[in-house]
Parts: sequence; C-alpha cells; structure tokens
Amino acid sequence: MHQMQPTLSGQLLLNEPLARYNSWRVGGSAERFYIASSLSDLSHFLQSLHADEPVCFIGLGSNLLVRDGGVRGTVILMHSVLNTLKTESDAIYADAGVTCAKVAKFSAKHAKQGGEFMAGIPGTVGGALAMNAGCYGSETWDVIAKVQTISRRGEIQIREKSAFKTSYRRVEMATGLLGIDEWFVGAWFELKAGNADESAQKIKELLAKRLASQPLNLPNAGSTFRNPAGDYAARLIEASGLKGFQVGGAQVSTKHTNFIVNLGGSTAADIEQLIAHMRDTVKQQFGVELRQEVRVIGEKLGGEQISG
Repeated sequence: MHQMQPTLSGQLLLNEPLARYNSWRVGGSAERFYIASSLSDLSHFLQSLHADEPVCFIGLGSNLLVRDGGVRGTVILMHSVLNTLKTESDAIYADAGVTCAKVAKFSAKHAKQGGEFMAGIPGTVGGALAMNAGCYGSETWDVIAKVQTISRRGEIQIREKSAFKTSYRRVEMATGLLGIDEWFVGAWFELKAGNADESAQKIKELLAKRLASQPLNLPNAGSTFRNPAGDYAARLIEASGLKGFQVGGAQVSTKHTNFIVNLGGSTAADIEQLIAHMRDTVKQQFGVELRQEVRVIGEKLGGEQISG
C-alpha cells in the first residue's frame, strides 16, 4: 500500500530575498526558502526533497556572505524556528536556532558557569557548533556533552562528543566531513555548578568589552579571518595600512580591522572584493596566508555557484 506523505506545516517561500536574513544585509534571493514549524516538520520536509536538491541551513546569518546572484536550491532557516532552551538533568539543552547569547544568559540564571563566553558569539547554536565558534579564549565544543543532528534523509540522531574531531574554527565527524548530508539541530551543554550573580557580572563585562572593541552599530559579519597561529588577523590587517580601506559600500572597520562593515549600499561583490584585497595585501606584506572565517554561499551575478 502506498504511504501518504505527511502534510508539511512549515512555510515555503519562493524567491525570498536573503538580505534580511544575514547580518551584512546583502545578497540575492533563495530559489526556495523553508521555515520549519518543528523538528519533525523539518524531518518530513527533508524527506520530501529530491535527492539532488541543493540544501543550505542558515541561523542568524551572522557569519555568512550571500552572493548577489542568490542561492539555487533550498535554504532552510533555523533561527527562532528550532528554539527550545531548557535544563535537562545536569545539562542545558538548546536547539540549533537558539542564539548563543540566550544560552549564556540562561546558563548563568541557572547558576552554571563556563558558558559566559557565548554571550560574545553573535550567532545561533547551530552555527557555533558547525564552526566551533569561540571568543575570549573559549570555544563552543569545550562545553558540549553531546549533539543532535538531522540527516539529508530526515533521520534524527544523538551523537556523543567523541564522534567529532574539533579544532580552531573547524569541526568534522571522526568518520568524515559533517555537513555533506548531516546538520546540527541541537546540543547538550555540560557546565559546572557556579554562582548566578558572578556569571551575570562576567557576561556584563564581556558584552561591555565587545561593545568597546567592535563596530556593532553597522552591519557586519564578525571576524572576517581566523587568527593565524600566535598572531591576530586584525593586527596584520592594520599593520598593512588597510584600516578604513573601502570597496564600494564595504569598509575595513576603523574600530576593529578584522571586521568589514556595510556603510550602506554595499553589494556582496564589494565585500568579496575587499576580502580578497585584505588577504592579498597581508600575504604580500607579511607572507601570512589569512584563512577566511566567513562562509560564502550562492552565486555571483551572472555566474558561478558556491556553497559552503
């Protein structure tokens, strides 16, 4: 007997402009854009897709450059969709769509220490897991016990931390690369018992530090490049004389030179050109090859497709 497909309860949008879903506020449209209503709805949606349909997950879009030609295939929104945040025995569980700042504040409120640094990560749990995001000397995977993933076929799995190899801004499955056909949908954070007031104070200090050192008043995507071993990308960029350098509406921030800000009217092409210029200049002057932290998706106007 032929099984009936479950009815999808999420929202499917066609040719949805992606500029409103990324923190640089640039880029073209997604051919198809899906806002799931729940984890099981997301599972059913993935099962309904054709096997060769390109799929891309986005959270807050805070570490993302969407090219001006838009994205072919389906873009799935996680932020504020998968948003469960709760205590579970001794751990804190968060869905992939929850912001890292919320996890930090929730953990502090429940007198858990060690997650305060997450207040400084401007993305969601899903993105932080995928790139091992970090700041102020700590990284996401330092505080992970286990994770929940979803496969291309819609299968939901719980995986132990030991199933992954993690390093600076990099995560892969011990058996191969994650993301080819599996994505993070949640995580259990293992944090020590602490003092709620002390943690809240620490978060306050971290946020003040962030506000003082980063251009948070303008659209940006956080750090453009990873820090090379034993050095800082921002120091190399500034020493290369690039502070304030502009391509179209995109500028190397005068407040933090590893940030590119959209002064207004920037295109994704402006930003991509500026990234290349920063990389080339630092290589020329210091012989250091800066590695990009920002993820690029979509295609250039009139051209080439990229995702990842």
